[in-house]
Amino acid sequence: MPRRLFAKGRIARRPESKRSVVGTALLVVFSLGLVGLSYFEAPYVIERPGPVVNVLGDYDDKPVIAISGAKTFKTTGELGLLSVSIVGSPEQTPDWLELFWAWIDPAQAILPVEAVYPKDMTEAQIEAESTAMMEESQQDSVAVALLKLGYVVPSKIYVSEVSKNKPSSGKLIAGDFVLSVNGVKPQSIENLRELINKYDSKTALTVKVLRGIKELEYQLTPIKNEDQKFVLGIFVGTKYDFPVKVNLQVADIGGPSGGMMFALGIFDQLTPGSLTGGKNIAGTGTIDSKGVIGPIGGIRQKMYGAVRSGATHFLAPIDNCSEVTGHVPAGLTVITVETFDESLSIVEAIAKDQDLTQFGTCEPAK
Repeated sequence: MPRRLFAKGRIARRPESKRSVVGTALLVVFSLGLVGLSYFEAPYVIERPGPVVNVLGDYDDKPVIAISGAKTFKTTGELGLLSVSIVGSPEQTPDWLELFWAWIDPAQAILPVEAVYPKDMTEAQIEAESTAMMEESQQDSVAVALLKLGYVVPSKIYVSEVSKNKPSSGKLIAGDFVLSVNGVKPQSIENLRELINKYDSKTALTVKVLRGIKELEYQLTPIKNEDQKFVLGIFVGTKYDFPVKVNLQVADIGGPSGGMMFALGIFDQLTPGSLTGGKNIAGTGTIDSKGVIGPIGGIRQKMYGAVRSGATHFLAPIDNCSEVTGHVPAGLTVITVETFDESLSIVEAIAKDQDLTQFGTCEPAK
């Protein structure tokens, strides 16, 4: 019988293949490289799923939607308002190791610092702008829901800010209410833009405003912005005279992307029964005073946030489809939406387990 030979004090091993040695060496070099890079700052931030707030429930031990001055009804289910969290800032960006893990995670995205924190704005200014956008979006969502329910909601357009060295500088001031442009009362902010863009480059626009108790008229000559649209150099907002008091409580979440979900939640509380049928439905989208749903940022991260919160259906603005297609997490059904009326129809169909093929989808036809 042949004998096996052993070196004294050692166990004989088969020589490792050249491929295995090279692979191990590359792994070691790659790992050392990542550790080394972790000590260097990178000009990027990470966008990841943020908190999901059920607008039909509580947030920080307070109702997200509190209504007085009208009869409300108990409801069930969830309408998930989605958000994104940003990891990093101009002062402290993520290290390369953090960026690597974000790069391999489909729920996260890597963005240049300037995409989130423009160089011409401070963090405080960005936060203030985000808060203002959220407040305006909330006001529009209340108006849309109440108008859908048949309430009369008077509104006025006011000047929130006047840009320096622009046509309105030294004439209009923050707090002015815009009464008319060339004798026509603007019905909405969108309509105000339309009236300004009717400027024919020949005669100045006559803009009438209410300042305190005085009505004042100014002759203003619009200029073109980067999009070749005529502007007066003002920022405006809408002040509503609501017949019902609606208080929306969502601290620490800014931006306008929760508009549609707020409107759905308000409508649900002011109507009998459960709009969702007890289902967990998430969604995102801006909303204007006419009920048009607009696109938002971070939709991929929001879809993952929806799945992790237990949502089965997700309402997405149709203008975000290019970012949705091919990136829908398993277990989530995405339906596109363009208007508040359409969002209501979709939620009602989901609640009743109806066929959803009558509604739009971002996925390409098979």
